[in-house]
Amino acid sequence: MTAYAIAHLKTPSAHPDVLEYMERVQSTMDPFQGRFLVHGPEVDVREGEWPGTVVVIEFPDMDHVTGWYESAAYQDILPLRTGHIEGVAVLVEGVSPGHSAAGLAAALRATTS
Repeated sequence: MTAYAIAHLKTPSAHPDVLEYMERVQSTMDPFQGRFLVHGPEVDVREGEWPGTVVVIEFPDMDHVTGWYESAAYQDILPLRTGHIEGVAVLVEGVSPGHSAAGLAAALRATTS
């Protein structure tokens, strides 16, 4: 099942280290079939507060996204970003084909009755 690396970058920066990170990150993703879906746009906040921007990277599955994040190549460049940008990163599995919110609600109701 498709999986994602999602980062909420609260304090985006064009620091030289961050630019180097950006120049090198794709080569760390390629062996794990990662591709950017969202990469740092200005966000349109509709509810709550959202300082900064967001990055979403798609991978074939959790093994690929975990392998990428834990790889020596990625860990080598990670401090270039984290040393200059405050943020949060998560790895998350997507939903299966046919997923519905109503179906999930029904399953949750069944476990709470």
